[in-house]
Amino acid sequence: MMGMFLAALDQTIVATAIRTIGDDLDGLSLQAWVTTAYLMTSTISTPLYGKLSDIFGRKPLYLVAIGLFLLGSLLCGTAGSMYELAIYRAVQGLGGGGLMSLAITILGDLLSPRDRARYQAYFLAVFGTSSVLGPVIGGALAGTETLLGITGWRWIFLVNVPFGILGAVVITRVLRLPPIPRRTHRIDWPGALALVLTLVPLLLVAEQGRGWGWASPVALTCYGLSVVGLGLFLAAERRAGDDALLPLRLFRNRTFSSSAVINTIIGMGMFGGFATLPLYFQIAKGMTPTAAGLALIPLTGGIMLASVVAGQTTSRTGRYKLFPVTGTFLLTVGALLLSQLHATSTMGDVSWRTVIFGLGLGFCFQPLVLAVQNAVPARDMGVATASSLFFRQMGGTLGTAVFLSILFSTVGQRIREGVTEALGTAPFQAALEDPAVVEDPANAPVLQMLDGGPLPSLDDSSFIGALDPRLAAPFTEGFAQSTSTVLLVAGAVLAVAFLLSFALPEVPLRQVSGIQSRMEDEDEDAAALARSAEAMAAAEQGVGPDAARAEAEDGPEART
Repeated sequence: MMGMFLAALDQTIVATAIRTIGDDLDGLSLQAWVTTAYLMTSTISTPLYGKLSDIFGRKPLYLVAIGLFLLGSLLCGTAGSMYELAIYRAVQGLGGGGLMSLAITILGDLLSPRDRARYQAYFLAVFGTSSVLGPVIGGALAGTETLLGITGWRWIFLVNVPFGILGAVVITRVLRLPPIPRRTHRIDWPGALALVLTLVPLLLVAEQGRGWGWASPVALTCYGLSVVGLGLFLAAERRAGDDALLPLRLFRNRTFSSSAVINTIIGMGMFGGFATLPLYFQIAKGMTPTAAGLALIPLTGGIMLASVVAGQTTSRTGRYKLFPVTGTFLLTVGALLLSQLHATSTMGDVSWRTVIFGLGLGFCFQPLVLAVQNAVPARDMGVATASSLFFRQMGGTLGTAVFLSILFSTVGQRIREGVTEALGTAPFQAALEDPAVVEDPANAPVLQMLDGGPLPSLDDSSFIGALDPRLAAPFTEGFAQSTSTVLLVAGAVLAVAFLLSFALPEVPLRQVSGIQSRMEDEDEDAAALARSAEAMAAAEQGVGPDAARAEAEDGPEART
């Protein structure tokens, strides 16, 4: 629960402050680098944590994850540019990849799948609390000019430090798990490097494609490198066998393969919404970062409510398939409804739509992980859980880059179209004829554009809030329309997940914990080895295995 608090807090605390950070560091359009850098390293490290925890145990890997996360947090608090911040967020992501996945894996070790659904209420209380606190704290700190002599938004990262230290102390003193049986293993470093080669070029072209051109030589080179990386990754995993970072035999399990595809698509749609809604609140609606954080509370409330309902129902009935089907449907509907918003939409219209989106997420989160944990052998608990989250993170990483690229590649044209339409309206013309408006330096970017100058740079969007409301209208509506485009595409993507959710098998939930199941598997392996040894001894002595066993127990007389 301590680790999940850190992970969930970090997912939401940055989102509402990214505009302030981007404006302060003069690089709002580069925010995708900050988001995708964290997601990229956490995505790649997630399956590695899962595999290593199956070999060396959960606790030491959990403490390593917290240590890397805190190091990255400290570095982020010192960033002097968006590029530096992106690099430091990458370090933070190396630890973040283990926080959530190992928390869920440890829960699987301690509890049976059916009990796990009931106990998730405790975890959801932590997740929900941190998800609510994150936007509020992030917004409040972003809105504070300085605190103890340090720029307010830098505390968004520094606040992780005391929580992380407390978490490490608690986990060191309290968490007690039986040791993992020692076996000969090798770490799949070739698979990890091939995974990096697969994902990094895709992220680069997703972020820079609108500038490079989607079919430019640089973009085509990135596509080619990703294809080569994927081929090398599959070859490395096949060669590594059971030691693979992502064992290919798991894909022969229908539950695992179905949930992998569904999680990837959900991740794309989910992070598309998470990345664009805070910008909509702050730019289109003119909210402060704190108010934008509070505006996300209905979304979090929907997640918590649906998660509790799914957990309690699954615990009582042992059935879980209904929830991914319902959840992906609600996600699709919620995204499509959110795509209908405008800059003039009321907060009531926004809130009930975000609740629907949140309900969809809550119905999908835990049931999909539970299905995977229940369907694989206990010895694969860590890698299967981490892989489930890996596919969601991979989808989120690609989705964030792609959707933010769509947003910033369309917003300029939407603003120009809005200004052209506004020129024919009386309020806009009245503003242009108002001496107070013309003489106000804050309105200079728009007036210069109307005189034939370029569109004001959106790397620092703070000028929009200082404009006369009549001149700002085309800018706020342009951002709202581009946000609508992003959410419309997200809705279409999530509709595919809804159709695929019907193919998810429903396997009866096990009644034993991961630890108990692993011990039973070990006993069966030991019994099988003993039977094999008896058969070999019998073959050497020329007697049946029953006689060989009797001689081993009672001596030579038993043979007669």
